Amino acid sequence: MTLELRAAGPADIAFIRSLTTRADYAPFIGNSPEVDLLGWIDSPAAAVLLAVDDGQPAGFAIFREIGDASGGVELFRIALAAAGGGRGDAFFGALLDYGFQALGAKRIWLDASGENPRAINIYTRAGCVVEGIQRQHWYRPCLGRAVDLHLMAMMRHEWLARRR
Repeated sequence: MTLELRAAGPADIAFIRSLTTRADYAPFIGNSPEVDLLGWIDSPAAAVLLAVDDGQPAGFAIFREIGDASGGVELFRIALAAAGGGRGDAFFGALLDYGFQALGAKRIWLDASGENPRAINIYTRAGCVVEGIQRQHWYRPCLGRAVDLHLMAMMRHEWLARRR
């Protein structure tokens, strides 16, 4: 997989929504309306990125809270069109690099559905630490119940130590 990241624009919203509306992703990822996506694309406090593989969109991610006085940046949403083959590890690693290098984050945090152990394993392998679990916190209509949210983060010094 030859993965590159690029900023998303309004023309990429259809691709992004094609992932957030997939039935198999419904337990794990929220679906934001187009107006929210456009707002994040235009906001200096957010970054909407596409993963591009051989010139084709392969996934997307949204960073929020850019410029927060704490130095913390939220990695709000992450999705790939196809899983497996190390794609998730490569994409998440590229996102961490982007967050710490390009965005200057001191801390990158995210939450992950307890129903998505594959994602939690990717984040843990990359060095993220579980900081807490919000039990039965996020209601998922497709499941008819609330799921646990695993709060995870990595600090800049942890990222730097893993790069040596």
